[in-house]
Amino acid sequence: MNKFIVSEEENSTRLDELLFSKGVAVSRSKCANLIKEGKVTVNGKVSKPHYWVSAGEEVQYEDYVAPSSDLTPENIPLDVVYEDKDLLVINKPAGLVVHPGNGNYSGTLVNALLYREEELGGEDPSRPGIVHRIDKDTSGLLVVAKTEEAFLGLQSQLKDHSMHREYKALVNGIIADTDDGMINAPIARDKAHPTRNCVDLNGKEAVTFFHVEARYKHANATLVSCRLKTGRTHQIRVHMDYIGHPVIGDLVYGNNSNRKLYDKGQLLHAYRLSFFHPILKKQMSFEAPLPPYFQSLLDSLD
Repeated sequence: MNKFIVSEEENSTRLDELLFSKGVAVSRSKCANLIKEGKVTVNGKVSKPHYWVSAGEEVQYEDYVAPSSDLTPENIPLDVVYEDKDLLVINKPAGLVVHPGNGNYSGTLVNALLYREEELGGEDPSRPGIVHRIDKDTSGLLVVAKTEEAFLGLQSQLKDHSMHREYKALVNGIIADTDDGMINAPIARDKAHPTRNCVDLNGKEAVTFFHVEARYKHANATLVSCRLKTGRTHQIRVHMDYIGHPVIGDLVYGNNSNRKLYDKGQLLHAYRLSFFHPILKKQMSFEAPLPPYFQSLLDSLD
């Protein structure tokens, strides 16, 4: 056990903040977890993260040990759009699962990251470095945190909606009444179908802005760009289906009569990503072109 005496300067400091300031773990949340696990005592008593220490108290703590992961690093090629010592931006192909779960314990983006990187931020050993996700059959940009500081900074932007994410989707039907729209409809788990989500008045806030890019009347399809204010699971897919224009190729949502155009997964691509770099302290923006199969289909419709 390690120990120290709280100084006068440290009086009336939260216990988790004090441990973090002393470098016990690389983030305050990790220090809090150490406390919650009973591995920190104040004057011999197990305390809580929000306990306010007093000068003269003795704090004992065990060394922080990161949760072990039984995931296997795999040499899976990645399309890296940008990289520095704190984060990387990846253009994910359709078909690649972001992190293990639901029977997918290999061949994921996380397996590839573990092979490639010595360190990844975040506390979840099953999702190291993963700040946000995109669906398996959705292609496009996502940012991965290499360090804890980058992870926390990016995560806070995701929570306060300052991270900017835009998608392009080919949807069923012609959106004829407007070129710009907002879908404000809360989303929750579909009780009848546990693997799906649905619009539910008792669900979590979900807001999607869309803009019509092109209309293909002979194919009964519309190309839209969508900007997310919130980031609920399957949000664009649920919202576009809700307004009667499901994403073409989506095998889960919508009675999609246009699957004959593309039936290998939804035609949805995360083409633009902007965020404030938490370490370099500057705004960064990235774009990824539509994947060849998506662009080829649009060219054929033109």
